[in-house]
Formats: sequence, C-alpha cells, structure tokens
Amino acid sequence: MKKGILIIVFALSILSGRSQDFHLSMYDAAPLFLNPAMTGVFEGDWRLHAQQRTQWRSVNFKPYNTSLLSFDAGAKKWGFGAQIMNMRAGIGNYNALQALGSVAYTLPIDRNKNHNISFGLQGGITQKSVEYQLLTYDNQYVTSNGGGFDNTLNSGENFAGNRLLLPQLNAGILYYYSKQQSRLNPFVGVSAFNLLEPNESFFNNNNKLPMRFYGHTGVRVNFTEFFYIIPKVLFMSQTTAKELTFASDFGFFAKSSEVLFLAGIIYRNKDAGILSVGARKGNFTGKISYDINTSSLTTASNGKGGFEISITYISKKRSSKEFKICPRI
Repeated sequence: MKKGILIIVFALSILSGRSQDFHLSMYDAAPLFLNPAMTGVFEGDWRLHAQQRTQWRSVNFKPYNTSLLSFDAGAKKWGFGAQIMNMRAGIGNYNALQALGSVAYTLPIDRNKNHNISFGLQGGITQKSVEYQLLTYDNQYVTSNGGGFDNTLNSGENFAGNRLLLPQLNAGILYYYSKQQSRLNPFVGVSAFNLLEPNESFFNNNNKLPMRFYGHTGVRVNFTEFFYIIPKVLFMSQTTAKELTFASDFGFFAKSSEVLFLAGIIYRNKDAGILSVGARKGNFTGKISYDINTSSLTTASNGKGGFEISITYISKKRSSKEFKICPRI
C-alpha cells in the first residue's frame, strides 16, 4: 500500500511541474511516445512511467519544459495504455497538453515465438494555447527613453482566439527478437504521427500540422550474463526538418547489491551530445541525462542544453516465461 501511494505522489508531482516541446533525449525511456506498437511490450504485468525535461534555461527567460506520464499493461497478445504529455515554451506561455490512448497487438512469426511483430494505434486530443497578450512585436518598439517595447500599442495581429483543440491519430509497427539465451536481440520500428494532419492556426488560416515520422533500430549485445550494450539509431522527419540520433546504452548487473547500473552516450547530429546514468533496483528504474549543446547556439548557451529525468515502475507477478520482451531492455 505504501509503495502504491509513493508511485501516485511521484506521478502527480511530475505532471504538476512546469512543462516543453516534443523533444526527449532519452526518447525510448518513454515507449508510448516513441512508437504506439511498444504498448504493453515489456517484462511485467503493468508499467507506470514519468519523465521531465527542462531545456534552454541558459538562453531563455522562460525555458522549454516537457512533462510526460504514461501507463500501459499487457493482456496476452494485446497491449493497452494511455499517455498524458504537457509542453510549455517561451514568454507567451505557449502550451500543448496532449492525452492519448494506445492499443497494440503482438504477433509471433515463428514457431518458437522468438521473432515478433507488434502493431500499434494511438489516438486522442491535443489542446494548444498561447497568452498572446504577453508577446511583443516589431511595431510596438519605441525609441524614446533609450528604446523598448510598449504593449499598449496595437500589435497589428488579429488572433481569432488563444486556444485550439486538435484530434490526434498515430500508428506504428515494431519487429523484435526476444530469445533470452541469444547473444544478439535486434529490433526495428517505424511510427507515424499526426496522420489526420489537423488544421492548426490561432488566426483561422489554413495551416495543416504535417505528419511526423520516426524510424528507430538497434540491437542488444549480451556479452555476459551481467553486461550488455545496446547501440541504436533514431531518425525523425517532418516535411523538410530532419534529425538523426546515434546512441549506446550500457548495463552492468552487480550481483552483490542486485542493482543493474545503467549508462548511455547519445549524439544528436549537429545539435547536442548527451550523457545519461541510472540504475534499476527491483521494480524501479531511474535515469537522468544532460544535453551538451554543440549547435551554432553554443555562442549564447556556452554548451548548456537540457536536463532530463525519467522513472519507471514495472509490476511483475507472473512467471517470466509469459512476458513479451522488447528486446530484453
């Protein structure tokens, strides 16, 4: 009972914090964020995950913040889950609050059920808002008294409102090799977001939100019973915007303390280098990471990027032989 109360208090504290945009360095720590096909695909009965990120505090009066909370569970070949995510950015308090439900179906494609394909679908709503009264514009700049902005001047912008409600539909597919005695456990997935391409405008203009695509792959290399490495790659695309991320996760199990120590190195091409550390003890896994900015913004940021923390609780009651493993991470 005390453990359950602790989990609920932690989850609420994460969501109540100030929150940022859809950008996570530890992207696969939040599986429903990465690919709906990962819903319910894990070792256990149910999973509760929370993640918090703060970015650009060194260059922005109001940093970008992201808060995420998700829950999913497996039922035989099916997986069901839900995710709430809140992003806030900038002096105008631009905010996106998203609530999604997920369902996935896992299909073994060989007799021994080692090769698996999972299909996932995710749907919900996104509410976007902005306090445009806090924003300043070029034609509000005055030269008197050394220069500055006068918010009482007409901005010339005709906002139709400060709040939008958008439908959200996402889908994904995932292949993974789950044999526990194998030296290699590869996986590859593709996910697509904003399939409905809803109209997104505070001015009643025709401005469709374009689809966003993720491709992610990697392999868990089990060197010994107590040590593994997972090299992995993530590619993201949305119209002309592209992003490529290379990463490696390391895990070492200390038998004396029954703790799995975790570390990671991540490089987001032309943007940032990220270091992460963490540990798994019992049903809890915790990780923290920090972005070291390497883009052209380093002149202003001095290399300071974003801080991120994630905590996952997985309830395990059944025999491990019944668990769907993806791919033993």
